[in-house]
Amino acid sequence: MSFTIEDILLGASILLFLSILISKSLGRLGIPALLLFLGVGMLAGSEGIGGIYFDDSRTAQSMGTIALTLILFSGGLDTRWESTRPVLWRGVMLSTIGVFITAMLVGVFAAYMLNFSLLEGLLLGAIVSSTDAAAVFSILRSKNIGLKNNLRPTLELESGSNDPMAYFLTVSFTFLLINQDASIWNLVPMFFLQMTIGAVMGVVMGRAMLWTINKIKLEQEGLYPALTLAMVIFTFAFTNVLNGNGFLSVYVAAVILGNRNFIHKRSLTKFYDGVAWLMQILMFLTLGLLVFPSHMIPVIGVGILISLFLIFVARPISVFLSMSFFNTTFQDKLYVSWVGLRGAVPIVFATYPLLAGVEKSDMIFNIVFFIVLTSVLLQGTTLTQVADWLKLSERDSKPKKYQFDLEMGWDLKNELTEILLPSESAAIGKSLVDLQLPKTTLIVLINRNGKFVTPNGATVLEPHDVLFVMTDHDEELLKVNQALGIIESSNT
Repeated sequence: MSFTIEDILLGASILLFLSILISKSLGRLGIPALLLFLGVGMLAGSEGIGGIYFDDSRTAQSMGTIALTLILFSGGLDTRWESTRPVLWRGVMLSTIGVFITAMLVGVFAAYMLNFSLLEGLLLGAIVSSTDAAAVFSILRSKNIGLKNNLRPTLELESGSNDPMAYFLTVSFTFLLINQDASIWNLVPMFFLQMTIGAVMGVVMGRAMLWTINKIKLEQEGLYPALTLAMVIFTFAFTNVLNGNGFLSVYVAAVILGNRNFIHKRSLTKFYDGVAWLMQILMFLTLGLLVFPSHMIPVIGVGILISLFLIFVARPISVFLSMSFFNTTFQDKLYVSWVGLRGAVPIVFATYPLLAGVEKSDMIFNIVFFIVLTSVLLQGTTLTQVADWLKLSERDSKPKKYQFDLEMGWDLKNELTEILLPSESAAIGKSLVDLQLPKTTLIVLINRNGKFVTPNGATVLEPHDVLFVMTDHDEELLKVNQALGIIESSNT
């Protein structure tokens, strides 16, 4: 049965609309939106009510690669260096050693349970070894989960940076299964080469993007998203041409760019946030169409066992070993272990052995799909409850920050921060001139009982005043809090 382009566009638009509508309605019940998108795809598939037959693994893999590239770039733009820097090495250990340990443990267990060869088991372990950036970013941010001890930046850094390791392991074990005479030791220098090239290209392209955006001075503002999109795709593709890891280069470039000031930063960040959500929806819909539910029935039993082993054994062991070098509590390690969300990325990676013609790749794909469903359904719906149970939840006590939407031709470093003055503050009853605020700090407005007051040096502060403070950087904001007698929360 052939479809015209009009048929495809009509079907895609209907699926997009239904996915967003269902996620809006059922999301209130605590069901992750990504799981709902996947469900819509399965319902629209050949064995669902939609009857759309789709079994093109190559197209699904290509779409997944593009989607993951843009999702990682969007996540990197939102990664704040001041939050990430204290947990950098913790995140690096989780995204490298942690992924490797998870792959090995799951691989050995899968080989035993499924009567696979060791390489086939390790391939399955590699595919499901990384946490999914799309799942972690969307669930943590949509639920606005506040966590103590810098756990949130740790989880976001891990999920954004561990896909390169899982990708390398997946491609490597696929290669070894196809080329039986190849040695695993030949892959060790290849790993370091790919990661090094990926990291270096990320740094180079991040700085190149920053310089280009600020210097090119396009006459049409609408061309800036197209310009950055071209540079993102170039970064991924050119890094792969150089035998580097494209996913790593894109994420590193985004982190560098996102922590600098550039023209139209606010609008570009919003643009890529929207693109990331669109890519997530399209990726989950496509993968939902790709799966045949009837093929999953024979693997439900072993799928449950491997999934439970991954969630309750392999992931905790890898986390506890990776974080043993750092000063973290038992509760911290336990919660990081629980936020081992698997999403669309393992399903995309499972298409690599399918396309390579690896024996038992169909069975591996169906097991991976089942593991993803179990992870998102069990872990994704309980993140808030587990955080409360471990006493790691924290109300977001950080002051609200407002970035100006002024699109100017120069770097705009100022931020407007909203600070609530508590009743026990030592600054109450003092005038602004007596507070000895930093010279480059300015209190531009005070919200007092619903009425706005334009302050001057003689303005006396009262309990529960809401101050709008303009600062250049976080160090100044810290001095303002100290002058106002406000203690910063532990995760700021």
